[in-house]
Amino acid sequence: MQTVASPVARARALFDAGTTRPVTWRLEQLRNLRRMLAERHGEFAAALATDLGKHNTEAQLTEIGFVAAETAHLERHLEGWLRPRRVPVPLPVQPARAWTELTPLGVVLVIGPWNYPLQLLLAPLAGALAAGNAAVLKPSEHAPATSAALARWIPEYLAGAAEVVEGGIPETAALLAERFDHIFFTGGETAAKVVMRAAAEHLTPVTLELGGKSPAYVDASTDLAAAAKRIAWGRFMNAGQTCVAPDYVLVREEVQAPLQAQLVKAITALFGTDPATSPSYGRIVNDRHFARLSALADASTVVHGGQRDAGGRYFAPTLLRPAPGDAVMAEEIFGPLLPLVAVPGLDEAIGQVNGRPKPLALYVFSKDPATRRAFAERTSSGALCFDVPAAHLSVPGLPFGGVGGSGMGAYHGEHSVRTFSHERSTLDKPLWPDTLELIYPPYTRTKQRVIDAVVAPVRQGNRKR
Repeated sequence: MQTVASPVARARALFDAGTTRPVTWRLEQLRNLRRMLAERHGEFAAALATDLGKHNTEAQLTEIGFVAAETAHLERHLEGWLRPRRVPVPLPVQPARAWTELTPLGVVLVIGPWNYPLQLLLAPLAGALAAGNAAVLKPSEHAPATSAALARWIPEYLAGAAEVVEGGIPETAALLAERFDHIFFTGGETAAKVVMRAAAEHLTPVTLELGGKSPAYVDASTDLAAAAKRIAWGRFMNAGQTCVAPDYVLVREEVQAPLQAQLVKAITALFGTDPATSPSYGRIVNDRHFARLSALADASTVVHGGQRDAGGRYFAPTLLRPAPGDAVMAEEIFGPLLPLVAVPGLDEAIGQVNGRPKPLALYVFSKDPATRRAFAERTSSGALCFDVPAAHLSVPGLPFGGVGGSGMGAYHGEHSVRTFSHERSTLDKPLWPDTLELIYPPYTRTKQRVIDAVVAPVRQGNRKR
C-alpha cells in the first residue's frame, strides 16, 4: 500500500509556508494545468480510450477540453472574485469599516470517480488551486491508465501544488484518516457515507457530488425526433456511464410508441446500425459493472438493443419497457439502458419524480409553458433543464451539484472558488473616537435612551413583518 502520510504532510507544509496564497501563484498553477492538458493531450486521450473506450473527440469534449475551458474561465475572473466586498456598518458601531474576503481553507482532498476520471478530478482541483489551497488527489483505481497518467504528469507540471496518491480502498481509507480542511468526493451514495463518517472525526466540511435517477419527461407538444436525438446523446454518451445522463424517460402514453421509434432512429444516426463497430461508442468500465448491467437488462423487457459482448465489455444501446417492480427502476443504472415509462398525465409524472430521492438533474421536453412551470414549482432537483440533457455542465456560471440523496455542495466557476474558500468577516473600528462609550456599563438613563433610540426602529420593523 502506498504511504499517504508523506504526500499530505508535503501539501500541509506548502500551505503553511504561505506559498499558495498569492494570486500570482494561483494563476501560475492554473496556467500550468492548462499547459499539461495541451502538451499531454495525446497521452490522456489514449488513457481514456484504454479505460473506457472513449473516442478522442469525446475525450476532448467531456474531459480534456472541458477542464481546459473551466481552468481558463477561472483565470479570467479570479482576481475580480477575490476582491473584498464592503458591507454597511450600523450606526452604533460607526465609525468603522467592514468587509468580507475569500481566504484559502488549507489542504484539500479530492477523490475522483472512474466514469470521467480526468474531468471529475481536475475540475475540482482547478477550483481548489484558484482558491489558494494545496491539494491531495486520489484518482480512481477503476480507471488505471488514466490514474497512471495523472500520477506521472501532475508532479511535473504542478510541482507540489497537488500530490497524487494512487491505489484502492486501503489507500483511500488511509487518506480519510488524515486531517484535511475540505474533502471533495464524487461517487456513489454508499462510499459517500464512508467519507462523511471519516470527515466527522476531524469536523472536516465535505462536498459530495453523487448521482441518482435523473428523469426526463416527454409530452406530445415537443418535437419527438429532436427530443429523441438529444435524449439518446445524453443517455448513451460514455456508454451511459454519466451521472447526469437521463436515467429513465417518463413519457405520455399517447407518444410512447412514436418516441420509442424515434429513439431507435436516433441511436442509429449516432452510432450506426451496429454500435459495436462504431469508434464513437464507449465500453463498460469493468467486468463487475458489465455483469450488473446484464442482470438489470435480463430482469426487464428489452424492446431494442440488448446485444452484448462480455469479452470486449460491449453493451449495445438498449431501450426497456420496465414493469413497476423491475430492479432497473430501483437504482441508478449508470450504463446504456434506457427505460421508457408511460404515464397518463403531468400529475402522475411529477408524482413519480417526487416519490423518489431528489435527482441530480431533471429534463423536461415540452413546449407547454404550464408544464414547464409545474416542473419548476413542484419538483426539487440539483438542476432543471428544458429540451436538453447534460449540457448545463458546460455553463461555468451555473453551480453544479445535487440536493438530498444526489449530493451536497456545488462547484464550477465562481462556485468552485467559494466552495474551497472561507468567506472571512473583517471589522476595523478605530480606537478614537470611542463611540462604544455610549453602550459601556455602568448603564444610565442617558445610555438607556440612546440604546432605545437605536433598538426601537428594529423592533418596529419586526412588528411590521
